Amino acid sequence: MPKVSSVTVPYASYLRVYEPLAAFPQPERDHWTRYARRRDLPSYQDELRRSLADLVPTPPVPVPVHESSDAFVVEVDGVLCVCPWRTRLRGWQAMGELAERLPMPVLDAVLPPVLRRQTTADYEEWLAGNPDARPWIRTSTWQVPLHWFVLVADEERSYERDEKAGAPPVLRYRTPMVQARRRVARGLKALREALDEGPLIDGLVDVGRWLEEFHPRSLVELDYGGLVHAVSAEELDEDHSAADVAEGIEALRNGDGEVAGEAYARLVERWRAVRDLQFAN
Repeated sequence: MPKVSSVTVPYASYLRVYEPLAAFPQPERDHWTRYARRRDLPSYQDELRRSLADLVPTPPVPVPVHESSDAFVVEVDGVLCVCPWRTRLRGWQAMGELAERLPMPVLDAVLPPVLRRQTTADYEEWLAGNPDARPWIRTSTWQVPLHWFVLVADEERSYERDEKAGAPPVLRYRTPMVQARRRVARGLKALREALDEGPLIDGLVDVGRWLEEFHPRSLVELDYGGLVHAVSAEELDEDHSAADVAEGIEALRNGDGEVAGEAYARLVERWRAVRDLQFAN
């Protein structure tokens, strides 16, 4: 494992949905059409850098005052697909998650109560006028949630690293929405027949409902994001978590608990080692 500094860095992975332009109403569709022509389209590092910059002032700005007009853009079979950042909505949702993860004294030090109350009030007012709002991006720190891997297949894995050019490595999976939904349905069936309700099933149900809110011709992307900087190149090379998840689910479907257990053990050990880095010096 590479050395981790004493300053906690938000090593995050991402689950993104890219929707075709046809899924967006006017005038937003025209905006994204013009936006895609830019030569300086931002990366996930640019997005993270901007969000961290908002936390530097005193008091911090946990949610941007204005919604971002940026997005990630890809072309799929000649069709332009867009993944809006929607940083305000994600900021509000992240604040709710933070309250569940941090002890109250720590939370009060990071985000004073008066600031949290005002931010919550702003969110409730905004949500009243946007009841169907949902983010195109989900974020997870210090791990890739195991149920995310159900959506993708090992053959869709892409690991790129260009050490000579100095570009950061990229490890991601991309799959058509119809495939992701099909895998969720089949995975849920196998898990429910073999296991009791639990976090894995709950997480898969939640992400399945989320996927249903998007255009059927969308693209789903699982991106290791900043996690590629938290583990070694050798470990990334050997990481085939989607294959392990698929093997485990297939073993459950066939009634082979031993093989399923072995696949699950590999996954737990791999991701426990990554999560433990957040407490390293």
